[in-house]
Amino acid sequence: MKNRLSYLLVLPLLYCVACQQTAKENSPQWVSLFNGKDLNDWIVKIHHHDAGDNFGNTFRVEDSIIKVRYDQYGDFNDQFGHLYYKQPFSHYHLKFEYRFVGKWYPSAPEYTLLNSGVMFHSQDPRAMPKEQDWPISVEMQLLAGLGDGHARPTGNMCSPGTNVVYKGKLDPQHCIESSSKTYEGEQWVRGELIVLGDSLITHIINGDTVLQYSKPQIGGGVVNNYDPAVKIDGKLLSEGYIALQSEGQPVDFRNIRILDLRPVNK
Repeated sequence: MKNRLSYLLVLPLLYCVACQQTAKENSPQWVSLFNGKDLNDWIVKIHHHDAGDNFGNTFRVEDSIIKVRYDQYGDFNDQFGHLYYKQPFSHYHLKFEYRFVGKWYPSAPEYTLLNSGVMFHSQDPRAMPKEQDWPISVEMQLLAGLGDGHARPTGNMCSPGTNVVYKGKLDPQHCIESSSKTYEGEQWVRGELIVLGDSLITHIINGDTVLQYSKPQIGGGVVNNYDPAVKIDGKLLSEGYIALQSEGQPVDFRNIRILDLRPVNK
């Protein structure tokens, strides 16, 4: 009788442990988008080139880092590039680290100095015309200080071919500044994006929330030579591709991870 009573007392505890283990196994897990070895899961699209052409070995992997370099370029010739992960996402939490290194490529536009970005809700790069300069997308713009004592926040929002709702209204600005600190030199900076489909979007830098906006949608300017059938102004963007940017400044990326936040159907 005593043994039976002990069993009955322990059984609920074992059941709870089993439930917790099952819940843990079924809950979303962080997934690395970059394997640290190669770019097999990524697609390159560079202005003036077809999708898949990694002109000048712009995007390369060394020491478990995705490196953006221009040492095999001649004239920069507005060869803005992006490295896209192979599949689109809708609701997610993205984490990555970046740092600016080396010297800005002198024939690139001046605004690209210590400037890069992470694009999201982007169109499929394989559907972009060869001469389209920027993807229709939303950008988490990454900047570093210029060493002149002036503030230059990072984690801003820029909108090639898109618009967003900011502070309750559709904002026509191409870029919206974040509230982040200025980061100088070649230090690693932690960036995060929390993207909830066509609803709320949050930018985080080194653990601090620096910008929020909502309702990303096709519209605005900046993008050139696109397929008119793709640019449907006013269309809400609920998903798209994630891409790392190259526009004239050497930059490194590492520890790129994503957590799926799609609602679970019960």
